[in-house]
Amino acid sequence: MHNGPAKEMRLGIISALHEEQAGLVEALQGPSTLIHGKREYFLGQLWEIDAVCVLSRIGKVAAAMTATTLVEKFGVTHILFTGVAGAGDASIRVGDIVVAESLVQHDMDASPLFPRFEVPLTGQTHFQPDARLSLRVSSAAHAFLDEELTHAIAQADREQFGLRQPRVHRGLIASGDQFVQDAAKIDAMNAALPGLVAVEMEGAAVAQVCHELHVPFAVIRAISDNANEHAAHDFMGFVKTVAAQYAFHITRRLCRDLAAAPL
Repeated sequence: MHNGPAKEMRLGIISALHEEQAGLVEALQGPSTLIHGKREYFLGQLWEIDAVCVLSRIGKVAAAMTATTLVEKFGVTHILFTGVAGAGDASIRVGDIVVAESLVQHDMDASPLFPRFEVPLTGQTHFQPDARLSLRVSSAAHAFLDEELTHAIAQADREQFGLRQPRVHRGLIASGDQFVQDAAKIDAMNAALPGLVAVEMEGAAVAQVCHELHVPFAVIRAISDNANEHAAHDFMGFVKTVAAQYAFHITRRLCRDLAAAPL
């Protein structure tokens, strides 16, 4: 009986880079493609869930436009953003997974007109993902690390990136239109934004769109670097060999879970 409710969901899956979504597009059943606004939207079924996959490109404006289009043109009911991020705290290591509990634009500052970080005319600095969807995403991430990590990623790749015992973290993700590779900047962010677990360039923009359009969403990120002076070191190597596998296997688990027990 569960197939009916599951089909009512249409999941929009956004990543900033092609490599972050490798495998998902190929896994679509009955795929079709539509180009709109200089982006390619891939439609089909992912493990019994109606889905639309798209690359937003990098940055907040690109992500906001993509999320809006998914809702307004493609009728998605839920959005998942998956990709990579820099660690927001020294306790978080490369290869760890972060699931957002809230998101903030760290480069939003309209003071003194509005408090720092507040998105003008919304009254909010932090935007919250959907709790139920985020819990499902977290569960899928935990299960992947426990059951599939050693099969999904070659031992040589695990050793290269130091993936010894990756963990899942929940907390605050900060987004901004800069690639952060400065330890001093991260220290300043930690002082201003308690509970920071990751920094990236899209999530908070998607969060604002979903808040304003009343669409449940979740953000999951693989930690690719420590957001310091070494952040760019073999970044794409990590994305291709590690993050892409994380995204594929966790999304597969999530879709199967949603098909079996819809939200």
